[in-house]
Amino acid sequence: MTKRPKAPIKIGRTISRLVVRPAPRDQRKAILQAGHLAIPAALGRSGRTSRKREGDGATPIATMPLLFAYRRGDRGPWTATSLPMRISQPNMLWCDDVNDPNYNRPVRSPFHPSHEKLQREDELYDICIVLDWNLRSRKRKCGSAIFFHIARPGYTPTEGCVAISPRDMRRLLPLLSPKTVLQVL
Repeated sequence: MTKRPKAPIKIGRTISRLVVRPAPRDQRKAILQAGHLAIPAALGRSGRTSRKREGDGATPIATMPLLFAYRRGDRGPWTATSLPMRISQPNMLWCDDVNDPNYNRPVRSPFHPSHEKLQREDELYDICIVLDWNLRSRKRKCGSAIFFHIARPGYTPTEGCVAISPRDMRRLLPLLSPKTVLQVL
């Protein structure tokens, strides 16, 4: 059972839409437009798809609300945001096993079916924003753990998420709210 997120912090003006467009010459990279900001981003190793399937390595072409975020409590500090924020713990996981009833849901260890660790050794999930992809209206095999998170150096491909640099994530966090959507074109 997961804890409910804390009430959002009231901050200044927020942005309603983040638009992700493929970058020229590399389908695994993108430009994320946030108001007047143009931010480099990484996409899935298979680029984008309108027919997302579990394990295909593609980023879904969709409009996805930002639901809430996880952050590493032992790394940071991070800037304030209106998004509900949860502190990740070592036992927090995300189920990606299509045959498990917890598919595309947060779970806790010990958990033996296939899963993602939310508290990783690298910095990718130091800030991990949960997108409403196959979550509220869940269908098996249609993709799980589609997050907006920190990119690897060089913006190498993700497993289907959208990822940006830690610096750009810090710039964006104050502009994000539960009313913000991320639109992949």
